[in-house]
Amino acid sequence: MTHPPMSASLSPEDRLAMEQIRDCELVDLILPDMNGLLRGKRVTRDALDKVYESGVCLPMSLIATDITGNTVEETGLGYDIGDEDRICRPVPGTLRPVPWSNKPMAQLLLSMEDTNGSAFEANPREVLKRVLSRYAARGLRPVVAIELEFYLFDRLPDAHGRPQPPVNPHNGARNTSTQVYYIEDLNDFGPFIDAVASACKTQGIPADTAVAEYAPGQFEINLKHRDDALLACDDAIYLKRAIKAVAQQQGLQASFMAKPLADQAGSGLHIHASVLDRDGNNIFACTPDKPADALKHAIGGLQRSAQDCLLLFAPNANSYRRFVLNAFVPLNAVWGFNNRTVAMRIPHSDEKNTRIEHRIAGADANVYLAAAAVLAGMLDGIEHGYDPGAPIVGNAYEQTEIRTPFWRDAIRDFMASDFVATQFGEKFRHIYGQQKLKELHSFYREVSTLEYDWYLRSV
Repeated sequence: MTHPPMSASLSPEDRLAMEQIRDCELVDLILPDMNGLLRGKRVTRDALDKVYESGVCLPMSLIATDITGNTVEETGLGYDIGDEDRICRPVPGTLRPVPWSNKPMAQLLLSMEDTNGSAFEANPREVLKRVLSRYAARGLRPVVAIELEFYLFDRLPDAHGRPQPPVNPHNGARNTSTQVYYIEDLNDFGPFIDAVASACKTQGIPADTAVAEYAPGQFEINLKHRDDALLACDDAIYLKRAIKAVAQQQGLQASFMAKPLADQAGSGLHIHASVLDRDGNNIFACTPDKPADALKHAIGGLQRSAQDCLLLFAPNANSYRRFVLNAFVPLNAVWGFNNRTVAMRIPHSDEKNTRIEHRIAGADANVYLAAAAVLAGMLDGIEHGYDPGAPIVGNAYEQTEIRTPFWRDAIRDFMASDFVATQFGEKFRHIYGQQKLKELHSFYREVSTLEYDWYLRSV
């Protein structure tokens, strides 16, 4: 197979990646939409040099399609503009192999441009990028690590059409018990864990920890921290894809639904964040008996923005089923040291590695938007010196007012938020808000099985 010459404009990193995938036949060009779904095109390896030179055209409406893949006309990106295409260009440093494919393949993230050639401001990755530029203007650099929880299910539903735990490959039975952090579960599903680890190694995804979580078939995989939040989120996008692909390859289904089972634990997206100054010092560095001012101010900012940004942390109807009592899910906006009952946890660590673990987002959140909301709230708090109050010691559920959030309220608060418009742009607020409002209306037009069970005969 012969390939066209590589563009002279490629960075050394991309040149190396092009060389590493020289035997690939196909390349997936990926544009993560506002829901975090991966849309795009598949091209031959021979076309890749042209993609780097000239970009590739995709409909602008793809960014804001609803969760079912339909164009949301209320965003103004559909018929109103003739469903125009926009140029999408490769994101430097994101060309990576696809090790689970039967054919040699690679994948590459794209970023959408606007009509004037600048980045489209409602692109989720661009939203995060703008937040990071404000840190850079102050001589600050966030350090971010992502933790993702998910379920492995049998590909076949149970007798009621609901997802069910997979058959344990070790004993041939389905796990029904909860064994949190149980090593035997990792052993039993070792082929899956090993295959994901291998895929991560091949793609340069810095995954370092896997644990069995708080329900049958639930697992968590953690990514190492990066001092580039964009790359940290790129890693998470590729990790989710790898987990789903490996699961499918092994006859399983991986789900990042926030609450797939009513009587089991939900799945979260936990974001760990600290901030470095110009000299590389962690401005959060402190001990529990003397919290740093910067740490407290950042938490204060997260508290003040939590409701306005809730839709970014909990974007879907199912997201709100996760917020239940005594499930290690935040029902408040308080903070504490080494305490999993709060929203903003300061994990146990040495002073140098002090960080915030933000625990509100579900695993179904768009990682770019969730990270943007966390970092924007932190910076706003640092700039304004907000006071978060005293840290909670002990059970926060018993010491604070329990708040039960609702999807409709989150959409309303988001669309009316000055914080969102200021931090992320009015265009983004409009497009994302309209997308979610359309999904809400579509969701509530459906008649559920439960409604038939409750009302068909009784009323």
